Amino acid sequence: RRVHGGFSEMAKGDKPAATTKVAEKKEEKKAAPAAKTAEKKVEKPVEKKAAAPAAKAAAAPAKSAAAPATKAAAAAPAKKAEKKPAAAAAKKESVSKKPSTASKAKEAKSKATKAVEAVHATKAAKIVKKGRATKPKRKIRTIPRFLRPSTLRLPRNPRYVRFARFTRSPHHKKLDQYSIIKHPLATESAMKKIEENNTLVFLVDVRANKNQIKQAVKKMYDIQTQKINTLVRPDGKKKAFVRLTNDIEALDVANKIGII
Repeated sequence: RRVHGGFSEMAKGDKPAATTKVAEKKEEKKAAPAAKTAEKKVEKPVEKKAAAPAAKAAAAPAKSAAAPATKAAAAAPAKKAEKKPAAAAAKKESVSKKPSTASKAKEAKSKATKAVEAVHATKAAKIVKKGRATKPKRKIRTIPRFLRPSTLRLPRNPRYVRFARFTRSPHHKKLDQYSIIKHPLATESAMKKIEENNTLVFLVDVRANKNQIKQAVKKMYDIQTQKINTLVRPDGKKKAFVRLTNDIEALDVANKIGII
């Protein structure tokens, strides 16, 4: 040691004894926990390694016992599944061997449709080959008459009934004494005929003939006629000259009728 100015100085390499002891204790304390952890780490893998073979030995018989049970359980549904498709296949074969009426009808229908389709196809092929834009053939005429096409002709359905003049027609209006004799004439010429010729003059229906007029006069006035003359006037009305018999006077009949 070197003493200089009342203080002792130690050499660079020298250390006091007390300080060295304290440092050693601290190092021991630090090293103790590290050693404990290392011991634990060493013990655990050893224990695990020792326990692993025991667990394997215990699990091996359990697995060997469970393996046949699982195999049996897996084999049972597999056998059932194999049996089911076999039965279904056998049923299908039996059904297929006996064709039903419905299947026969379907086959016949399919054949018919195929035949129709084939006919349509041949027609279409002909049209395609020939082409639609061909000139139409002109009709060869052998008759010089050109007739109209036949048209619809409906029967008559009139709103009201029309009376025909023709006697044979179904719409002919029947003539009776009231429709034949319309009225007597009271003109000067008619009065002269009554006084001089013993004849009565009537306007009658145009369709009536002499026999009908005779019957109508007999029914209306109950008199006998000798002769009847008729004429059609220019206005289209028919005049009848009725000559009475000698035993009946025309003046008396005219008074009864109301002409005079």
